[in-house]
Amino acid sequence: MAIRKLLALGPGAVLFILVHVAALAVFWVPFSWGLVWLCLGLYWLRMFAITAGYHRYFSHRSYKTSRAFQFILAFLGASSMQKGPLWWAGHHRHHHRYSDQEEDLHSPRRDGFWWAHVGWILSSRYDETPSDLIKDFVKYPELRRLNKWHLVPGILLAVLLLVFGGWPAFVWGFLVSTVLTWHATFAINSLTHVFGRRRYRTTDTSRNSVLLALLTLGEGWHNNHHYYQTATRQGFFWWELDISYYILKLLSIPHIVWGLREPPERVLSSNRIDQAEGDAVTA
Repeated sequence: MAIRKLLALGPGAVLFILVHVAALAVFWVPFSWGLVWLCLGLYWLRMFAITAGYHRYFSHRSYKTSRAFQFILAFLGASSMQKGPLWWAGHHRHHHRYSDQEEDLHSPRRDGFWWAHVGWILSSRYDETPSDLIKDFVKYPELRRLNKWHLVPGILLAVLLLVFGGWPAFVWGFLVSTVLTWHATFAINSLTHVFGRRRYRTTDTSRNSVLLALLTLGEGWHNNHHYYQTATRQGFFWWELDISYYILKLLSIPHIVWGLREPPERVLSSNRIDQAEGDAVTA
């Protein structure tokens, strides 16, 4: 079944492969720590836009913000080349509705690692935006236009890096940074339903992973998130590092964002899996 699905790759697969091949140029450009920091800076910026914007805001509405900052989050998220905000959030809502069930678009338990990791997002079967699942944001014309022209922010970033930083900045700042952002994001779909620890009983196989939480600014606390989806904070306890939440907390001070949702105490302490009962492995 997964093999038949992989044969239905859409035109986005060509761009995906080309970016990976072009990123190999990193071995032929001069090395400098400045380029490394450029790569990491754009990785962190765009990862924040995915985690705090595409995921916690557009998919789950776990906090509120202005229409202007809403668009900024969407634009920065689109620069990661993971399609438009409406497409991303609509499909993510579908995932939560059917997580690890037959209708789930990217369950590694059913279709394997590669389909859950990259196959589904490249498949022509899911090119359309599920507008019926994202009606609360479809009403904004600027988001609809950005969703349609979702490649523009990424192309603009690439051009700016090439013009002002030259070929090395383009390779490190766009190509390598984009590949890293892709695979860190996709690992939440493919790995956090297979590896990690389960704290809460859920109807799916979601797990928490310290490593992926560090790589994705907090998204690795996946079992927490699937148990209580509307919380802005996914690292439920002080020792669970959640950088996206900390940044949103800082942004709430000047009131750029507000209404951040915390998991209630009753949620934190209920439906726990005993240590001896956990079916966890280390990740």
